[in-house]
Amino acid sequence: MRVELRGARLFDPAQGLDRTADLLVEDGVIAAIGRGLPQGGETLELQGALVTPGLCDVHVHLREPGQTHKEDIDSGLRAALAGGFTDVCAMPNTNPPIDEPWLLRQVLGRAAGHPVAMHQIAAMTRGQAGDDLTEFGALREAGAVAFSDDGRGVARSDVMRLALQYAQAWGALIVSHAEDPQLAGAGVMHEGQVSYRLGLPGQPRSAESSIVARDLELLRDVGGRLHVAHLSAKETLALVARGRADGLRVSAEVTPHHLLLTDEDVAELGTLAKMNPPLRTAEDRDALREALRTGLINCIATDHAPHAEREKGQNMLAAPFGVIGLETAFASLYTGLVQTGMLSLERLVTAMTEGPRDVFGLEPACIREGAAARLSVFDLETRWTVGRGTLRSRSGNSALLGRTLQGRALGIITEGRWHPVGQ
Repeated sequence: MRVELRGARLFDPAQGLDRTADLLVEDGVIAAIGRGLPQGGETLELQGALVTPGLCDVHVHLREPGQTHKEDIDSGLRAALAGGFTDVCAMPNTNPPIDEPWLLRQVLGRAAGHPVAMHQIAAMTRGQAGDDLTEFGALREAGAVAFSDDGRGVARSDVMRLALQYAQAWGALIVSHAEDPQLAGAGVMHEGQVSYRLGLPGQPRSAESSIVARDLELLRDVGGRLHVAHLSAKETLALVARGRADGLRVSAEVTPHHLLLTDEDVAELGTLAKMNPPLRTAEDRDALREALRTGLINCIATDHAPHAEREKGQNMLAAPFGVIGLETAFASLYTGLVQTGMLSLERLVTAMTEGPRDVFGLEPACIREGAAARLSVFDLETRWTVGRGTLRSRSGNSALLGRTLQGRALGIITEGRWHPVGQ
């Protein structure tokens, strides 16, 4: 099977590639790059479009099994395709959690054959209760790409220490939901001047940074690899920087909503701005942007967290945490950071392609002859308004509803085929 992309801007920072050219995919492999390529097969006229290595999101919640009224694997992967992603990593805090090999194989089977590849992160402890480790070896052999109790912090230091030790034996990554449950308490937003003004209970930055400090000390003690999920606080950045300078194998991700919004947005958005960790101050947001720019933060990950309208329609104290983000991630960051000159397109693409694949040990995606064709294609000129009718996720709890963004995915190429958005 042949697919030819004509006249697109081929952009791959890892290859030092930024040129307008044609690209030929043959039998799933990039067969040629240049001009005047052999014709035949499917031809895509992409003059002005941006082609990148396939986008990869290492933090999504697809809610299957147990909460398919919010999202399921099929609807979540359709949303990922609409956002230009070729790969996603699903978190294990489903109902029941993905803590057994047969469950892991079951969800991977549900995703088989979809244009977007789903990789599964397995639960770190049984039932994600934070006490007894799961069978790392059996889960790894069943296909787990990492281990995490995402959705709740691991309070027991001895359990986290043992997890880091066990993970090393299987070459596995531990993903930390960095939250001290006692410090976070009943907080529904960042603790600060805005929470005081709104009369809402808050979560201090130390609820995050104290756990990261502990985990880095454990990493220093026993070794291993640690990934800090959805980093939100400036103090946490300083800890990660110090750990990396000391040679610790620590990586970190940041979400689009923590890069674009602050706790001031809670007053306007209400429960659509209720997320965990919470939106923090402009000072935190700016520190996150700088850490992304310098490479201290390795990955952009959406923490795509669908919830039904009736659930998010409750008051701030009762509504669940989380927002969706697969379909808006690239466009929102291109609009809010790249077009405003705060971040280069190179850093944005790197943090959504090479960075996450490298941290999670996933198959590389690149634009060079002979490489497997996993490509994302974007129209950078299209402007569109985020609305419930424009989203393919089963849930509509986006913090960007009503906002106009520039740049939108046209489709992806995987398994040697062109998969346009909308199919």
